[in-house]
Amino acid sequence: MMTTTAFIFVFVLSFCSLFIFRKVAKRIGLVDKPNARKLHEGVIPLVGGISVVSTIVISFLLFLPLSNNLVLFLGCAVILVILGAFDDFLDISFKIRLVVQALISLAMIHVGGHSLHNLGYLMGSDTIMLPPLVSGVITVFGVIGAINAFNMVDGIDGLLGGLASVTFGALGWVFYYSGNEDLATICLLIVTALVPYILLNLGIPLGRRFKVFMGDAGSMFIGFAVVWMLIRGSQEADAYVFQPVTALWLIAIPLMDMVTIMIRRIRKGHSPFKPDREHLHHICQRIGFTSRQSLVLICSLATIMASIGVWADMNDVRESVMFIAFLCTFCVYFFVISHIWRITTFIHKLFGTNKPIDFNMEASQTNAEK
Repeated sequence: MMTTTAFIFVFVLSFCSLFIFRKVAKRIGLVDKPNARKLHEGVIPLVGGISVVSTIVISFLLFLPLSNNLVLFLGCAVILVILGAFDDFLDISFKIRLVVQALISLAMIHVGGHSLHNLGYLMGSDTIMLPPLVSGVITVFGVIGAINAFNMVDGIDGLLGGLASVTFGALGWVFYYSGNEDLATICLLIVTALVPYILLNLGIPLGRRFKVFMGDAGSMFIGFAVVWMLIRGSQEADAYVFQPVTALWLIAIPLMDMVTIMIRRIRKGHSPFKPDREHLHHICQRIGFTSRQSLVLICSLATIMASIGVWADMNDVRESVMFIAFLCTFCVYFFVISHIWRITTFIHKLFGTNKPIDFNMEASQTNAEK
């Protein structure tokens, strides 16, 4: 494992790079402006992702042994950051983003040899091994899904960084506990690079004047890095440390939020990629939670889910049981989100509270899109 001094260096480098890039962003116009769907105040530099990835590239090259795997990982990361920066600047079509993300997935498969080919013992006594073609298709969809799942949760201050830290923290613990210190170090380095961004994003300790956003450059990198580590830890003999089904629990909240929101959009006849204000963090705020309360609640749920997955994996709970439990959890989540207004009305009546709730989600969404 790296020394404490090295982690301090990464933290300081990330912190300093945020200040450098935010000045550049303001000069060139790489900022987020408030509109009907983005309710923040003032223009905010979109440099969190660029800063975090720059720090990670430098720290990896300084402190980790160079390998083909590392070069591929960093190369894919840089491509995604460039794509994300262009998207932040020009708001490019989601089709272009999907094509580039698919190409990144194919590079993982054919250059790095990383693919989702073993689903484990989901159905009982026999492991499910996928044919190469099916494995390739599933891997592409998995990588694109993970990238967009983390992109979609970037809706309130601290949430993307918090959920990413939960996932990488859990992965780092599992890798370290299993003796794979190299991958554990990578996960902890990413968390260390994220912490300064989370602090500035929340206005800590310098206030809202120095606030920054992650931008698509950062959210896409985080999703990619997560799925890279999940595939390495669950599919490859040299790094295998947890069952494939455990991966679902480690990214439970972003995954369930993405699937739920896409199902609801399709049922309403909308594009699954059309932005709206029906994500979990939006719903929490409409119920009456503040942004900080929503952050704590959602990250706590993610921590519980990840802890369940890690505990079940370390205690050799059957994979079929873990999978069924996850499906049941998702069904409960989907039901609650779909009926959240009725449920909260019942709770408020039960306890005699009168918190203001925005029940008219459709009207609010229409006004936001206008």
